[in-house]
Amino acid sequence: MIDKPKFVVPGDEPAQIQGSVHLKRLESYGSIDVFTDRPKSMDEQLARAEGAQVIINTRGAIKWYEDALRALPELKMIATCSIGVDMIDIPVAHELGIVVSNQPGRTAPVVAEHIIGLMFATAKRTAYQTAELKAGRWGTMPNVHIQGKTLGVIGTGNVGREVARIANSIGMRCLAWTYNPSPQRAAELGVEFVELDQLLRESDVVSLHVRLSDESREMIGARELALMKPGAILINAGRGELVATDALVDSLNSGHLAGAGLDVFDNEPLPHDHPILTCEQVVLTPHIADQTPEGIELLNEGAVSNVIAFLDGRPQNVVL
Repeated sequence: MIDKPKFVVPGDEPAQIQGSVHLKRLESYGSIDVFTDRPKSMDEQLARAEGAQVIINTRGAIKWYEDALRALPELKMIATCSIGVDMIDIPVAHELGIVVSNQPGRTAPVVAEHIIGLMFATAKRTAYQTAELKAGRWGTMPNVHIQGKTLGVIGTGNVGREVARIANSIGMRCLAWTYNPSPQRAAELGVEFVELDQLLRESDVVSLHVRLSDESREMIGARELALMKPGAILINAGRGELVATDALVDSLNSGHLAGAGLDVFDNEPLPHDHPILTCEQVVLTPHIADQTPEGIELLNEGAVSNVIAFLDGRPQNVVL
């Protein structure tokens, strides 16, 4: 166990873990520095983390790539308040002996509920209709009926399987694609595993749940969007880079897709001139799928529990 470690939360914005009862569990182990805004430069980011043995990365998702990791020789662990770890250079962390622990599946029900909410909001055109009414226009644009339609789930990890469960419960047919399909898994999840092209052609709604990797980056591009049904809906609460933004914008503005519900973007925070903001039929949320009071506390508890397990010599949820 590290003697009196220094813990740093380098950018807790918006406030997520500051004041949490779970963070207080670390007070008996060592000192805790919590920064309540995002660092404005790499120099500031490194200055905040200097001397830290443990970094807790909250929703700000500050990036820890090679140069940053190599500049922190005392760093022994990064605990994330998230499932994804694409903000961390995992191979370099392994090389340097830095343990990275995430929280796979911990908030899957919370995230899945948000995704289903995005699906309904997009299908019922709530953002567009609200904007029209605020502008003084009483329109008659039809929305999209969901029950009895086909949902295509791309990726059947913890969140994808929960989305499929909810979709089945509301009377949707569920197709799925995964890197490792099996008849047993299909029966367990209540889905039919098919090839990706078939899923895109047959689904009325497509929802993305794969992790971001070199293989999955922009896996939905112009070709894949063209395969989707006219009037279909795309939902993405995985990672923004899973979709080619320009191709999505073109598909939406042409009317090929009925809409898109997005919680993640290729550039976050979303710039004011991002091209997706030119599209009418979109429902957008700022990467907050797990940000309910219950979800936040689940993540706080999980991150702190991962840190304590590491300090006690039994690291858990280690990203390999």
